[in-house]
Amino acid sequence: MIKVGLTGFGDHEELYGKLKQEKRLPTYSEHFSIVELDSPFYAVQPVKNYTKWVQATPDGFGFIVKAYQGMTGHLRGKKNFFDTEDAMFEAFHVSIQPVVDAGKLLMVLFQYPPWFECSRENVALLRETRARMRDVPCALEFRNQSWYSPEFRERTLDFMRKENWIHTVVDEPQAGTGSIPIVSVATSTDATYVRMHGRYVQGWNQSSHPDWRKLRYLYRYNSEELTEWRDRLLELVKSCSNVYVVFNNNSGGDATDNAKELMRLLDLDTKEMPPQQADLFEDLQ
Repeated sequence: MIKVGLTGFGDHEELYGKLKQEKRLPTYSEHFSIVELDSPFYAVQPVKNYTKWVQATPDGFGFIVKAYQGMTGHLRGKKNFFDTEDAMFEAFHVSIQPVVDAGKLLMVLFQYPPWFECSRENVALLRETRARMRDVPCALEFRNQSWYSPEFRERTLDFMRKENWIHTVVDEPQAGTGSIPIVSVATSTDATYVRMHGRYVQGWNQSSHPDWRKLRYLYRYNSEELTEWRDRLLELVKSCSNVYVVFNNNSGGDATDNAKELMRLLDLDTKEMPPQQADLFEDLQ
């Protein structure tokens, strides 16, 4: 089975216009059956938030929860509000329990930073992290090319199979060591995760730019590129039960349209977009 969604549910104005925040997730879930939650990356969320999100979505809806940045080495000197690794992971487990109990947790995504290179030390860290997550399904995304170098590619994939990591296949700009190629391989028979980041090469490494996050994901996939991905997904799903695809190219409002187009290419049911309100002040022709 292939399911398609977006990263986040609160910033897609094309789906719900000016709806109040509390109405956005229910509206989103009318269009997509999965969502990636990014807010847990920035802070371990209160249990009440997950309870609210679970209650706002129908049966069969699935959440992909992004791991807290302290769990993936992104802090690098910034304050970590947990005194120990044990306390941090335990707090994360407690926070996501409502999603687990509701049967709506698809996986937790561990996205590692560009400086997390393939090394003996980091392999040991991944093994320890996977053990800390116990029986929670976990996906692994790298941002350093060394993991997929000719020397380490197959060993990386074998490691993920043995340690029960779900492989995250990415489409992103090929912009040096801080980006990885498309490696369309399943390491779990249950699931594979696919993240569509766009292909804006010039914006990928502009971390010094004040709007670098917007630049990084400013891209619209064309029909030819999406057709290539349709074919790739149909091959990928032959080796695992479920393929979950999310579009992260949100900066220009392109993610929703791209996701809808891919769903149509895959012959998945797609709800029509709401009509856009005309600009009352546009020039009359």
